[in-house]
Amino acid sequence: MANPFYTHIQSALADANLQSALDANAERRLRVRLQSYASLPEDVHVLRRRAHELRARTIAHLEQYLEEFAARAAANGMTVHRAANAAQAQQIVLDIARSHGVKTVAKAKTMVGEEIGINAVLEAAGMEVVETDLGEYIVQLRGERPAHIITPAVHLRRQDVGQTFHEKLGTPYSDDVSALTETARRELRRVFLQADMGITGANFGVVETGSLCVLTNEGNGRMCSTLPPVHVALVGIERLVPTLDDLALLLSLLPRSATGQKLTVYTSLLNGPRRPDEPDGPQERHIVLVDNGRSRLRQSPLMEALYCIRCGACLNACPVFREIGGHAYVGAHGAVTPYPGPIGSVIAPGLFGQSEFGQLARASSLCGACREACPVDIDLPKLLLRVRAGGVDLPVQDTLPTAKAAFPNAPRQLSLALRSFVWAARSPRRFALAQKTAGVLSRLAPRSSGSWLRLPAWTGWGYSRDFPAPAARSFRQRWQAGIAGEEETVSPQDLQPVQVIAEQAPVEQPAPESRLERFSRELEALGGTVQQCTEAELPQALAAFLKSRRIRSVLAWENEHLPEEVLDAVRAARIRVEHTYRPHVELSTRARPQAGLTAASGAAAETGTLLITAGKGRPLTASLVADIHVAVLKKADIYATLAEVLRREDVQQASAAVLISGPSRTADIEMTLTVGVHGPREVHVFCITEGDKDEAQG
Repeated sequence: MANPFYTHIQSALADANLQSALDANAERRLRVRLQSYASLPEDVHVLRRRAHELRARTIAHLEQYLEEFAARAAANGMTVHRAANAAQAQQIVLDIARSHGVKTVAKAKTMVGEEIGINAVLEAAGMEVVETDLGEYIVQLRGERPAHIITPAVHLRRQDVGQTFHEKLGTPYSDDVSALTETARRELRRVFLQADMGITGANFGVVETGSLCVLTNEGNGRMCSTLPPVHVALVGIERLVPTLDDLALLLSLLPRSATGQKLTVYTSLLNGPRRPDEPDGPQERHIVLVDNGRSRLRQSPLMEALYCIRCGACLNACPVFREIGGHAYVGAHGAVTPYPGPIGSVIAPGLFGQSEFGQLARASSLCGACREACPVDIDLPKLLLRVRAGGVDLPVQDTLPTAKAAFPNAPRQLSLALRSFVWAARSPRRFALAQKTAGVLSRLAPRSSGSWLRLPAWTGWGYSRDFPAPAARSFRQRWQAGIAGEEETVSPQDLQPVQVIAEQAPVEQPAPESRLERFSRELEALGGTVQQCTEAELPQALAAFLKSRRIRSVLAWENEHLPEEVLDAVRAARIRVEHTYRPHVELSTRARPQAGLTAASGAAAETGTLLITAGKGRPLTASLVADIHVAVLKKADIYATLAEVLRREDVQQASAAVLISGPSRTADIEMTLTVGVHGPREVHVFCITEGDKDEAQG
């Protein structure tokens, strides 16, 4: 019986469309990742090592951090559950849904949700579960699993998506990416408005504040965690960070590694459910902390895999993944792992069993590109070798195979060859003898294009592979011959002359930017706009802008949270002002606010990011549900860095805070960037500049 792993590999290699899609994804992801690293304030390698040490420290003290996080999250009003395995996690979510009479579930991207198969459980109980991430929605319609951690539909062309929408949604066929995105926006709007429960993952849990951090570009994560009355977050127990400063470090690396962004469009910090005087937000927030093998993995030689922050960079860098794609990473019985690529080849056997998924570690060239791409510097080649050696089942102290090792991930013939190599390599004399024997055979065997022989499929090494010819003499023999004067030496005449670089005149450095200038430049690069005005000019300037865009209705914060006379000027322009968003009204009439008007508590110049906090008279939906988001910002509230913004007291005190970096966007279809998915299509900032000292910031 053919191994499903090999069958899927052959099918992937023969699929020209898949090859084209994977190449386009990898080339763009690698390019934008390197470009975004160039904007880091410190050397990326220094930050990677710092992040590695942070993750190592967190995993080493994980139980302590879990207890602290759960206690603080509960004190914030959230309900915390612990699930030892997938079955317990499924039952917890099912019980929550049943207790609230849930009929429709809006689900954002969550790898833990894929891991525990939560969709099938809820659907079997009679509930409608709809994936709201564009890529996840596409593969759900097709009945497929995600093909990539970050880009679920990476394996599809726009024509495939157009045909899927035509067949499943009854829409006219189109292969225009903007039109396809608009179709998804229109179809999924109903789900957001009538969902009884929202399910998301969480990128991080912040121990010192008991907060959840959820990153999303499209806005669906915010919709799922804001509009339904019940929000459930599925979180792997390893996804904790001790402090907000630690969070800032990882946020400087994760979006850059995942999508090449300095920061995702929406970074939500969820501290609790809505408070009695707040206009929106869920009435209940539940956190399900899922173990499902992570504690066992933590006690194995594969512990370092728990440092992963799920950026997907190793997938994009891996030459094997770039050829076979995510759907080829299947177990011994054909099940697709939710975690493909180099990290998946370690996590899958670690969580779901060595016998089922251990073979995935052989889908690697061990070139080290995955480690070089990893933002937290995980030594993936080392972990892959440990999986090949049966590392999941080894004690922590024993990470090397013995001569009698079983090599559970290798076919019988390959296992015999590997045991023979281990036996020879453990003795200097045996290894030297093996080298001499290989050298003799190399001189005797015929060669073709530098290869020694081609290994057939029955060896277990592969379907066919050229085995490199061993050197006629070992390195030790050549080194000893060099000492004896038998080797040729390089003469001084063969050496290239040293190039002497003339001293150059110092380059004149540009004047440092102010915080406002940096913020404006960064936000405009993301598609937003910044208009400067005095506080006296603001009311008329803002009203004139809304009138110029033919806005008839605005969902706005209440008077006390906006500068004086702003709402009076808006009403004077005959624009209706609402302070509460009512999803059921839009669902029945399709009449929704055309613009949202908020203030911003602060801003980060380095990323062009606004800070919006929930509270009485401050609906978060005002920055989410309309096509245009208008924010009022004081220049004095612009900070140089994201870390400074995160240290503001209102970030920790509010029930929810969101960092907004431009309009919503996606690149889930053929890596084509499309603005305006589920959140606003436009972001405009009116910055009040009067009376502030404008100090230059580098």
